[in-house]
Amino acid sequence: MGFHTFDPERASKLEDTERYRYVSRDELVGYLDGSGDNFVADLGSGTGFYTGGVAPFVRSVYAVDVQEAMHDRYREKGVPENVSLVTADIADLPFEDGELDAAFSTMTFHEFASEDALAEVARVVRPGGRVVIADWSAEGCGENGPPVEERYDLETSHELIESAEFEIQYGVERPETFVLVALR
Repeated sequence: MGFHTFDPERASKLEDTERYRYVSRDELVGYLDGSGDNFVADLGSGTGFYTGGVAPFVRSVYAVDVQEAMHDRYREKGVPENVSLVTADIADLPFEDGELDAAFSTMTFHEFASEDALAEVARVVRPGGRVVIADWSAEGCGENGPPVEERYDLETSHELIESAEFEIQYGVERPETFVLVALR
């Protein structure tokens, strides 16, 4: 594994509603388990496909992506009023300690998972706050998503998240993806 980013020239692929077969908006919102008054970050938001889906169910969403070009694509389609675009590396988030009630990552964990990035997520999510990870699994067949060798499996992801002082609440390996829900 290692740091890499999704090619902005292929960003239209991130708008394909076929992505919901791997994790739906309702599933994601349910895992976030928010009151509707939450401050949430989408880590690796890309063009905002999932950010926009979550936005109606929370007070505020920070769409965090390291590539300004992805935010440009999001602006083209229209950014909801309660979404703030944040250009930052996950290992260097511009939030106060405990500022977020929750954070989620959809199909991007494999791009940023590192000790530094996960420590930073732990810093900005309040105690008792949630982190939801839905990503391509190393146990998958690789017909979609990144190459299998660039992915983590559920067990390895579980260990990475726990090492950042999160408590795993739920984890499931699926045919091509996994989901982890953890509390800070």
